[in-house]
Formats: sequence, C-alpha cells, structure tokens
Amino acid sequence: MRRFKRSTLIAALALTAAACTDPVDKAAKVRIFSPEDPPKVVASAAEKLPPEDVADNPQVARRILGMDASEVTERLGPHTYKATVNYEWTNKDAPPVKLTETRTFRAGPGGVSGDFHGILENTREQGLEVLRVEGKVYARNRFGPFRQRLRDRGMGERTRSELTGALRDVDALFQGRMQLVPQGTETYEGRTAWKYEVKLGPKAEVGTPRPLPALLQPKGNQDETTRRRLAFFEHRVPQSLEGQVLVDAETSVVLKTRLDGRLVVPAEKTPEAAELRMSMESALTEIGQDPQLKPPENFLPDADKPEGIADALDRFGIPRSKSTDAGVPSEQPEPEDE
Repeated sequence: MRRFKRSTLIAALALTAAACTDPVDKAAKVRIFSPEDPPKVVASAAEKLPPEDVADNPQVARRILGMDASEVTERLGPHTYKATVNYEWTNKDAPPVKLTETRTFRAGPGGVSGDFHGILENTREQGLEVLRVEGKVYARNRFGPFRQRLRDRGMGERTRSELTGALRDVDALFQGRMQLVPQGTETYEGRTAWKYEVKLGPKAEVGTPRPLPALLQPKGNQDETTRRRLAFFEHRVPQSLEGQVLVDAETSVVLKTRLDGRLVVPAEKTPEAAELRMSMESALTEIGQDPQLKPPENFLPDADKPEGIADALDRFGIPRSKSTDAGVPSEQPEPEDE
C-alpha cells in the first residue's frame, strides 16, 4: 500500500514538472502575467505617419485624413477645433435649400481619457452640447439644461468623434477620391506644416463586392425623405473638389483645411435629379493650451424618465403611475393608449 502511494506521488510530481517545461504552458503564463497592453488609440498615436508620403501612399493619406479626435489629442495635446460646413441643394422643381453647420471642440490634457467640450449648431436652430470633466459626461440640446449622463457611457466618445470628423465626412461623401498634391511647407501656429492642394482624383477600382442581404423594407414602403436620401447616396457622382490641407510635420495631424466641392445625381438614375454644392473650413488653434474645463454649475441628475415626458402626461391629464419606492412601480395600472 505504501509502495502504491509512493509511486502515485512520484507520477504526479513528474507530470507537474513536465507541465512546467511545456512551451505552450510557458507562453500562456507569459501572456497572463505580462503588463496590460495600452489602449488601441495610444498605440495608433505612437505610429509614425510621414506627412511627406501622403501624396504617394494612399494608406497614409487615408489614415491622416480620417484620424479620430482621440488620436489627435494623444498626438497633439490640448487644442481647439472649429469647422464650418455649408450645404446647398438644388433641383429643377424646388428653390435651393441651404444649411450651415458649425462644430466647435475644445480638448483638455489627458489624451484619450482627458476632458473635452463639444458644441454642434446649425442655421435651423438645432444642435447639441456635450461636456466631459473628470470622467463625468453632461449633455443637452441647444436650448435645454444640462443633464448628467451616467449610463450612456459611449455618448461622449461618439460625440467627440462625430464633431471633429468633418474632413472625414467630406472624404467619404466624395467616395474617397480626395487627392493631395504637395505644395511645399509653411508655418502655421508656429509649427511647420506640409501644404497640399486638393483635387478630385480618379474613381477607385474595386473588386467584386461581397453580396449583402436585402435591405429590410418597412410596411407601406419607405417615406419620401428616406427614399430621396438613399437615392442620393446610391447615385451621387462627384463633379469637382478643390482646396487646401495643412498637415503638421511633427505629429501628422491635419491643422487646417479649406474645401469646395460639387456632386450631382443624374436624371437618368432617379427622377429626383439634384445637385449639392458644399464648402468646408476647419482649423486647429490654441495648441498646447489647457482650456481649464469645469462641470456646469446647474445640471439635472440622470433619470430613467426625463421630467419632460412626465410634464407632458400631466398637461394632457394622463395620470402617472405612482411608486412607493424608487424603481418599484405601484399596483396602479398604466393608462391604456386610446
């Protein structure tokens, strides 16, 4: 019996020793106990993107033109971004429709996790404002009060990316045909910048696209606005694009842009033939200056049901459901829809 126990113990020790020398186990231990990798944005910001290669290397050009705000902050530090985009739609059956959109973004220190303040406004009295200070997000529409957003954790990141993506949006709208021609260097905000002239490049040759599932159609077909929007994006043809782009020589961040472009929807493609003229100007200023952002003095707490909805129920005489405890509804039934 003793010999059996001793042989079992020896076999277990041998298996343990063999496991410790197994290269697969060693590699797993290295992965488990290695330091945590930095966020993807931090790693992207450490990548060298030579701005002098923009004209000859499409991959570098796309990376620089489409650089996200979080990476810009990692590369450049605190700064202020402002962009103005003008749209004018025309067709033969209606007067021109004009819209001007203004985007303002102030980034504080701290890189991807730092504070920021973004404002979006347009000439139709629409817009929003988002503020992140010390990891807490506050948001409001153009004329409403600030409300703290505790549960919508991705709102701040989405808004930061959308507010500063005017150049990326224009490049996508013109089907990635923005071509940059080098024009030497110049000084902007005390920094050396590569200057590029913008032209409309040739249509990119793409392979056979992967088949996609059919688009789901709503009952009663699409509404008129949706149908026209889808037709525009499907049949749009860029006609012209010109302007200028300045790229920081040290960080490869776009510092200033000026663009003018025109797209059309041919009459043979859709009955709603139209033309879109647009212009865009953007600039980065106050580079390296901390904006000293602070939370709003007065803001509403985060809530399951905003008070605006409850006030509307009271206005039309619809009784609210009472609750004896927070988050616990009472036995009183909800009013039925008429």
